[in-house]
Amino acid sequence: MSTEKKVRAILIGAGNRGTNYATLAKESCPEFELVAIADGNHVRRDYVQQMHGVPDEACYDDFHELLAKPRMADLAIIATQDKLHFEPAMMAIEQGYHIMLEKPVAPTPWECVQIAEAANKKGVFVCVCHVLRFSPFFRMIKKLIDEGRIGDIVQIMFAERVGNAHMSHSYVRGNWRNSETSSPIILAKNCHDMDMLQWLIGKKCTKVQSFGELTFFNREHMPEGAPEFCVQGCPAADSCPYDARRIYLQDRMFTEHATNKKNPTDEDILRAITETNYGRCVFQCDNNVADHQVVNLEYEGGTTVSFNMCAFNTGGRHIRIMGTKGEIVGEMGDDSVRFFDFYTRDAVRIKSSDMFTEEELDGGHGGGDRGIIRTFCDYITGNYHGNSLTPIDTSIESHLIAFAAEESRLNHTVIDMKEYKQRFLDEQK
Repeated sequence: MSTEKKVRAILIGAGNRGTNYATLAKESCPEFELVAIADGNHVRRDYVQQMHGVPDEACYDDFHELLAKPRMADLAIIATQDKLHFEPAMMAIEQGYHIMLEKPVAPTPWECVQIAEAANKKGVFVCVCHVLRFSPFFRMIKKLIDEGRIGDIVQIMFAERVGNAHMSHSYVRGNWRNSETSSPIILAKNCHDMDMLQWLIGKKCTKVQSFGELTFFNREHMPEGAPEFCVQGCPAADSCPYDARRIYLQDRMFTEHATNKKNPTDEDILRAITETNYGRCVFQCDNNVADHQVVNLEYEGGTTVSFNMCAFNTGGRHIRIMGTKGEIVGEMGDDSVRFFDFYTRDAVRIKSSDMFTEEELDGGHGGGDRGIIRTFCDYITGNYHGNSLTPIDTSIESHLIAFAAEESRLNHTVIDMKEYKQRFLDEQK
């Protein structure tokens, strides 16, 4: 790998995802150099600034200030909240930046399409952060499929087990709790999975049907006498798994995200659960996204998929891929999959650690976070020779599937994807 060319980058959004990408780039890519940051939260911005030695004059409160400057880097990492992707993405494209864009691309189909059209016209590469493509677990599965080990894919059962605590933090109390201020959970959380399915299958989705709703995290299930904030003394606190004091102070889960601080103190956490949404009773929030959803999908050639998203579990992804020659079954949290060969009748355990290095296995999303930044740096320096980078048009396909699934869930219909795309385009004329 050549490191002669520097990969100069700007960061827009220094929250959890943006900071993580910048950290992993510094660790994994000797050619990476962060030259500017835009974020109105000075605590988060200062942390990244100190880590990368970015000068004060290259730190901005607002992305408009940064993107008003002449292009100063090869790459723009955009990791703002969902509703704030469109404008900086369009400005960065116009400036000629290649872009790493945190998923989802945008909260509306039309904004997604506009970003893709602008990128194609300008000739810049927009890599949406579908990091599962870069995880050793799914790269191993993709390799087994491409080698023909299971023949033609007939059916896939794919489960995204969100995890009850993660659901309460991100999709009941957190930034992605309300589709009006963020996006539907099938897009915010599961465009990852829609992208993964089309990557593994290698064909276009033709029909979508979905069911699901917000069943549990609502006022109907609020304990009698529960206050608005857990710290105010809830009579059900001793038996409630969602008590904010238990999750954040006792179990120390999601504390940096809740406080917007690295290594927060007990005082920081207590302030967050006393003054912010992270301390509210989960049955009294303004959340409206589904806490369980099923999506049935049909692909070209007749391949069918059953995708399940549910909050009520420990968390993690499970996949079962059934082909004409064999079957693959795996848990993303494991280091292996079970492959069953129909001809030999042998069931073997195949480990991702046998295929990839320890470094490749490290990092968030099972190594996917590190993988995507390393791969994109290779792309910019001309050293990329893989199949994991997602062209923007491919990412838009997965997003449209998610939008169609939400429409199906709300309207109780089966969506023909060809008709859906045409209707959507006609509506924009």
